[in-house]
Amino acid sequence: MSDKNSFEPRIVAFFCNWCTYTAADLAGTARMSYAPNVRVVRIMCSGRLDPQFVLAAFREGADGVLVGGCHPGDCHYQEGNYKALRRATLLKRLLKSFGIEEERFRLEWIAASEGDKVQRVINEMTETVRKLGPLHLEKPDITASHETVKVAGVSAGGTR
Repeated sequence: MSDKNSFEPRIVAFFCNWCTYTAADLAGTARMSYAPNVRVVRIMCSGRLDPQFVLAAFREGADGVLVGGCHPGDCHYQEGNYKALRRATLLKRLLKSFGIEEERFRLEWIAASEGDKVQRVINEMTETVRKLGPLHLEKPDITASHETVKVAGVSAGGTR
């Protein structure tokens, strides 16, 4: 897989149990075909997605992350999707500061009856990430520096 044409992206999808995950299930039972590049993680609500999970997905080799939740106003937990929207906005800025293209992270509102939208979104995201190519994150060399870090007057070695 040396060139972008043969590159197959790895995408992690965090889907809300009540809407997007149900829509993905509907797409599967309706035999809708979509790119096999997505690995779905079911979460109870998009608003419960810890941003650290998104960062961990990228750190562990995902080329893209997709978050799916209920449409605003239809959240099983009343306001979870509004929380997800606020977090996604901050996450996009954080990812940009890490040098990760904005297109590698996507938030979508998908109702339980929208299996066709799951199919479309997964195919679109797979194509977008395929065009971007693999995500190459540089892992910091933590053994290269042995400087003592002082926090609140206490060094990393535990002396004052």
